[in-house]
Amino acid sequence: MARAVGKWEAERWEEGALPIQWVAGKVMGVLAFSLMTVLGAFVYLPLPFTPVPLTLQTFSVLLAGAFLGKGGGALSQGIYILMASLGLPIWAGGGSGLCRLWGPTGGYLLAFPVAAWVVGLMLEGEDRPDWPKVLAAMALGCFMIYFLGLFQLSLWNHWGWKRALMLGLLPFWPGDLVKLTVASLVYRRFSHWGFRSHSGRRNGK
Repeated sequence: MARAVGKWEAERWEEGALPIQWVAGKVMGVLAFSLMTVLGAFVYLPLPFTPVPLTLQTFSVLLAGAFLGKGGGALSQGIYILMASLGLPIWAGGGSGLCRLWGPTGGYLLAFPVAAWVVGLMLEGEDRPDWPKVLAAMALGCFMIYFLGLFQLSLWNHWGWKRALMLGLLPFWPGDLVKLTVASLVYRRFSHWGFRSHSGRRNGK
């Protein structure tokens, strides 16, 4: 992955001197995190009491938003969803097609771009945010995945919220807590790498 855009490079970008290099790096980053989400889908453990499987995808979704920013992070996850919807067998467990999106676990998948966008938004404009802020951003990203996932899960199965929480959140929260903690530490350590926009900080927005 290419080095982060620093202050001098950001100034050069504004002057139009670095568009090809920066755009190429951004594209590579987006594709890399799409691939990470694919690989996370193959770390797959089905559970007999719920239609929701255990995977490592949350880890890559959160890091995509942090390293790529809101736009790049959301795009990387949108590409993953598009590829699987078009027939590549890269859903968790090797499935493919649009049917997965309309099924009981589709809300979790549709939340991937939303979660990456939220993480990127919360970290926007900061070169090296404090670890508590990174952790909070990723926790909010996880919340978005659970919220949309549980909503569709409960509608599909005609479950009340209590049953949806019991089968769609509680079995996964301990593992996701570990994933978001590790992801926040990874980003904190390597936050000087990435392709987040610096426009917000430079323009005072």
